[in-house]
Amino acid sequence: MKHFLLLVLISAFNSLVFAQTGTLSGKVTDDQGKAIAGATVTLKEMNRSTMTDDNGLYEIKSITYGSYTLMISSVIAKPKNIRIKVDQPNTVLHTKVREITDRNLEQVTVQGKTEKRKIETSGFAVNVVDTKEASLRNLQTNELLNRTVGVRVRQVGGFGSNADYNLNGMSGRAIGIFIDGIEISTYGSSFNLNNIPPSMIERIEVYKGVLPAHLAGDYLGGGINVILKKGVSRNNLTASVSYGSFNTQQADLSGTYRNEKTGFTLRGSGFYGYSDNDYEVWSKWAKNELSDGREVQARGKRFNDAFKTYGGRLEAGFTQVKWADQFMVNYNGSYTYKEIQHGQYMARPYKGRFAENNAHIVGLDYLKKDFLLKGLKLNFNGVYSNKKEYIQDTVSYRYNWDGNLVIGNKGVPLRTLGGGQQGLPTMANIDRQIASLRVGLTYQIADGHSVILTHGFYTVDRQDYDQLKTILQQNYEISSDMTTNVSALTYEVDAFQNRLKTSAFAKYYQQKIDRTEPVSRTINGVPTRIENVTKDNRSFTGYGFAASYALMSNLVLISSAEKAVRMPSDGEIFGNPTDNLNSNPTIKPETSNNYNLGFRAGAFNLGDHKISISVSAFIRDTKNKIAIRSNDRAITVMPTSESINLPGTQSKGFEAELNYVYRNLNIALNTSKFNTLIKDSGSPYNNQQIPNEPFFTINGNAQYRLQNLIQKNSALNLYYNFGFVNPFETTWLITKDNYNQTPVQFIQDVGASYLFPNKKLVISFDAKNILNKEAYDNFASQRPGRAFYLKFNYTINNF
Repeated sequence: MKHFLLLVLISAFNSLVFAQTGTLSGKVTDDQGKAIAGATVTLKEMNRSTMTDDNGLYEIKSITYGSYTLMISSVIAKPKNIRIKVDQPNTVLHTKVREITDRNLEQVTVQGKTEKRKIETSGFAVNVVDTKEASLRNLQTNELLNRTVGVRVRQVGGFGSNADYNLNGMSGRAIGIFIDGIEISTYGSSFNLNNIPPSMIERIEVYKGVLPAHLAGDYLGGGINVILKKGVSRNNLTASVSYGSFNTQQADLSGTYRNEKTGFTLRGSGFYGYSDNDYEVWSKWAKNELSDGREVQARGKRFNDAFKTYGGRLEAGFTQVKWADQFMVNYNGSYTYKEIQHGQYMARPYKGRFAENNAHIVGLDYLKKDFLLKGLKLNFNGVYSNKKEYIQDTVSYRYNWDGNLVIGNKGVPLRTLGGGQQGLPTMANIDRQIASLRVGLTYQIADGHSVILTHGFYTVDRQDYDQLKTILQQNYEISSDMTTNVSALTYEVDAFQNRLKTSAFAKYYQQKIDRTEPVSRTINGVPTRIENVTKDNRSFTGYGFAASYALMSNLVLISSAEKAVRMPSDGEIFGNPTDNLNSNPTIKPETSNNYNLGFRAGAFNLGDHKISISVSAFIRDTKNKIAIRSNDRAITVMPTSESINLPGTQSKGFEAELNYVYRNLNIALNTSKFNTLIKDSGSPYNNQQIPNEPFFTINGNAQYRLQNLIQKNSALNLYYNFGFVNPFETTWLITKDNYNQTPVQFIQDVGASYLFPNKKLVISFDAKNILNKEAYDNFASQRPGRAFYLKFNYTINNF
């Protein structure tokens, strides 16, 4: 009887999971046959939605046989409902919709919501950041991320300063940063989230903990995947220009062209940015030196912090042709110039130290569905990068925060100990040749069941040399090579009419390091050049899963767990002078057990009111955590640091987000709180919070829209934003004190944007840190005070 009941239960489960299902696909076009991109296609009875791609194509899988209402909506077309019947494995339905010529700004927010919810309920701990509003305002990409739940962007200055990212206690290389799935380090520091404007970005996916198969790599704490704009259903050209405080200037231009007959597609974008970054600082850590050797707290403007950047991206190829769903060749070129105001801490200002970066990158993207056999999809991304970095530091005098020389007791300007602002004088060059390849094969073995095999290959050949060194000294320059391979096998299941989504995976990590460091040794009384060769070849395995279950259409449970491994980066191993980071060839890989559990609820409609909420908790048990050293010495003697291994750390915490909409009012609140404790019984800091980590933050923003103000068919948007950061310690402390702790931070911003009736011109104004409060970031570096910005956006469509 027991065996009979067991068979009945198994049969019932199989009938649910493997019930007769089919796939619905097709193309949405306008009356002239042009593809409608970004249209929402919904099966009403199943509450299942997808969006059309750039070519108007859509696909919904695992549909139980039956009759449904198919609803099609778009910001550029009138809604359309169609009764359909799914009674075969593959149902194809092409449909035309009537284009509308008049749109208002409120409708624009509809586009992307379905894709956002699809990603956020896929089983992973992920938030999707929409950049549409930000692209019209004076916001940097890093500012947008810093307002996202669980994310802290750590910088050491204003516009263009080096940035580090913290996701719920994980930071540095534990966080993967991607551009369209390719690791951002491939592109160089001149093409990164500091200088890519939001107008070039479609959306940003922020994963905390487990990463999906297409981003598989050696990361512990999740990742940030920036999806660049791929064009829309019509040819377009968009330009913007802005100006603001501290002589901050920005401009960007982007456009898309596609030939409907041949499928030939051309996309281009470019950007320019500059800022003096000469904002005032009055931190307790900023000190001036008096002639008698005493130090006093200073107040002055940053005088060696200018930033300049420009770059562009060009893509050309074919989409939706017989031999490829997508074949695109791309080129990225970029340049940055960045003055360096101080070392790791801002105790002593520098003058004359700066860095330049040039990068030239070529890439190939290839996508083909039904590759060789039906149900097999091939996705290939390949990038080759030539990056050149130059750091100059030749000024030997010491300076105070007023920009003047430090004068000694004899009336003579004082010099630095090493002859440069940070150690010895240098004109250092770092050349990197980088290749990054990622290939993925996805095979649908049955409706709702897929197997995914991915492999990532990353190699860097690095050469360091210094022009100030003699020919003999240059014969002792260090050369370094690093190669990393990560393979992953994933099994994905969509069951119970797409209510249950699971992803189980296993990974194999391998890294090879070769470092040659010539040294001089005396052998038999003769100075002899000898090469110290460091070789290391290490491999690890990892595994995990992610799952989500929809209890109702607007209530989804999400969980994930992973044993993760992350290899050190070339900067952590070989050093990076631009980031004031010394080399540490002995650094070890980092391993971690990560757990996430949470839910997403909403939106709940209560008349004109809409509410949605999400909550998640997490645990991170980490061994050999890689972190930048935070010493217990006085911060005035710490211009540089290095990456080290902490024997063990444990992070526990939670994050929550609330969204409320009432007619034209939209309010969002989020908070994140965690503790990251050192776990080392032999350390005096055992069970203490790791310093230099903001562990409790709250963000809030509100937006209100006024229609038809001044002019008919116009729209005025008003914005308010605040950010709260709880005090955090900047160094290791056995005895707590207030000096080495940041103050409470509560920073408030306001802004407005005005959309003209022609829907082409938008003018926006932003006032940041309106109360001019102290704002601190990485290693207690002071951020800008009150600032004002004005921006113009203009769009041309349908040419």
